[in-house]
Amino acid sequence: MAAPGPTPFGSSDADDPPWLRLAVEAAGVGVFDWDLATGELRWDDQLHELFQRDRATFAGTIAAFTECVHPDDRDRVDRAHAAAISSVGEYEAEYRVMLPSGRQRWVRARGRALPGPDGTAARVIGAAIDSGTGASEETRAFTVLEAMPTAFFALDREWRFSYVNPVAQRLLGAVSADPVGEVIWELFPDALGTEFERSYRRAATRRETITFEAYYPPPLDDWYEVRVWPTSDGLSVYFLDITERRAAQETLERLARRSSLLAAVSEALTDTMDPEAGVARLAGLLVPELCDWCIVTTVDGEPDSSMSRRRLRDIGAWHADPDLQPAVDQYAAGRLGALRDEAFLFRVLRSGEPILIESEATERISAVLQPGTVRDVYRGLAPESAVLMALRGHGRTTGLLTLFRAAEREPFSRDDLEILGDIGGRAGLALGNAQAFAEQRDLAEALQRSLLTAPPQPDHLHVVVRYEPATEAAKVGGDWYDSFLQPGGSTNVVIGDVIGHDTAAAAAMGQMRSLLRGIAMTTDEGPADVLRRMDAVLDGLRVDSSASVVVARFEQTEQERAERVTRLRWSNAGHPPPLVVMVHGDDGVIDPADQTGRVPVAAVEVRELWADETNMLLGLFPDAHRTESVASLPRGSTVLLYTDGLVERRGEGLEQGIARLADVLREVAAEGLDLDAVCDEVLRRMLPERPEDDIALVAVRLHREDRPRPAEAGPSDPRLG
Repeated sequence: MAAPGPTPFGSSDADDPPWLRLAVEAAGVGVFDWDLATGELRWDDQLHELFQRDRATFAGTIAAFTECVHPDDRDRVDRAHAAAISSVGEYEAEYRVMLPSGRQRWVRARGRALPGPDGTAARVIGAAIDSGTGASEETRAFTVLEAMPTAFFALDREWRFSYVNPVAQRLLGAVSADPVGEVIWELFPDALGTEFERSYRRAATRRETITFEAYYPPPLDDWYEVRVWPTSDGLSVYFLDITERRAAQETLERLARRSSLLAAVSEALTDTMDPEAGVARLAGLLVPELCDWCIVTTVDGEPDSSMSRRRLRDIGAWHADPDLQPAVDQYAAGRLGALRDEAFLFRVLRSGEPILIESEATERISAVLQPGTVRDVYRGLAPESAVLMALRGHGRTTGLLTLFRAAEREPFSRDDLEILGDIGGRAGLALGNAQAFAEQRDLAEALQRSLLTAPPQPDHLHVVVRYEPATEAAKVGGDWYDSFLQPGGSTNVVIGDVIGHDTAAAAAMGQMRSLLRGIAMTTDEGPADVLRRMDAVLDGLRVDSSASVVVARFEQTEQERAERVTRLRWSNAGHPPPLVVMVHGDDGVIDPADQTGRVPVAAVEVRELWADETNMLLGLFPDAHRTESVASLPRGSTVLLYTDGLVERRGEGLEQGIARLADVLREVAAEGLDLDAVCDEVLRRMLPERPEDDIALVAVRLHREDRPRPAEAGPSDPRLG
């Protein structure tokens, strides 16, 4: 049965009793008829009055009606129309009308869609009325939800969408144009088993509000901040697309991690002067932050046109998976010999430019490896992308980095080259500095050692010398020792420390050493006179260097020989005092050659030979005052001269360092060691792991003269007669 057609709007219906028409007019109810086929929209006079639109100028279309509706309410009204038409059902909406005067009016409209012959909606009829100066509480809440700039939806107790606001509709539109009535788990199956499902169900069962952040995969492919709380009808859900915020946060976190990585790289490479130790740490720092595994290579020596592979050494390799570390070690041990001449590594070495292999790294690098075990091991590691980069410092390539990522990880990109370039620059500079320091240290040490000759061995005197370079090249070069016989037969020992370090200090040390021994040999004078002449010569030759020095001379008259004593005469130019060690027995000082086994530490005396007067450094003034001190030493005594690197430590005074040395000498002397072993033990027990200064030692042991020279002292120098 067809639905009756509407009464022509604007005319009277003879079938309607006058009282009904009067009641409708009195109530302010207006009616409308929207023909879906023609698009014509007809209003009665009452509705024209409600909207304050003139019949003659109103276009009579749904578009003209929409222009009357407040912009914030149009989407909601359109959805209400669409829902009624699609379901051939009822229409209901409450919205604001923009009046020509600029005021707003709230209107409540109700109606229904009527079917045509084919059963689909053919027209929509209904009525509207002024709902007052403001909407109902329910409508106001609805309006707020509709106008709010964040997404909101409601779920009923059956997990069906009961409401979706416009923002949520747009965000969820990739899944469903109209989710209302749909079960959330069916519409969004990827939510099952995730934080979405867990939080929704927990909020429903525990009746608590829950806030969380989670990612939903394509087609949404976004991160959301979600707040869900229970209501009497089900659940209300507020959610915000935070994909951009997460991306920005991840970028900041990535930058922070990489800044931390750069700091760690710098620290690892600068706190050691050993290039190999530094690059070994570098390999472990880059994995897994920047790659799954990597190899670090050093380039030895000065660059040349051949760029020979013989100059390359793979000295650091690391894998994020401990189970694959043996394979990486095996590959690193043999890859340089297995690389063909056209290998990527050699291309980087020749050009200095990085190479990025974004994909198929296994096949592309395998192609430049000789067939064999190394290539098989590499193929088993199966990297997908790789980067090869030169480490450059001081204008040359000092090392190479080779980094790999597996197929499961995002491949290397141009962006990765930026951070790797920064790391490469720092690493290359650090390696260059380390290599330069090592070269300087080796040069200074070689020069130093070339000037520190073996001491003479007069009969019944045993002289032992030691030189230990500092760990850092900049601290090598100033310390020296010397020992020689003057024409009168006295044995001289010298310990000195030039102010300054490096090769310049080593050169100055050599000059001073030569001048001092030349003056002592030609004049046969005592220590103070030798130092006085040295001051004058240094001033006359314009030698712009100064040094702390002790010149000590062992003298003996026939009477002293009979009394088994030796006179020690010394002059000290601002240097730490010599130490004398004596082991006391029942018959006086024991000759160490006669000592059998260990003696009590209390039996060992260590005496500090401070000068009677303090003398200034050598080389400061040509007429500096020089004095001598004299001590009579029994045979069996040991005299130790040393430079300040042996006793000085940060945060500790010189006196404390000398006291520590004295304690070590007591312990060593109590053990009855020969003089070579004494010097070795003193260095072992006194030196820190990383000496900050070079160190020179001269030790002299006075053996008894009424018996043959002890075997432990070795043969005397036959040239001494």
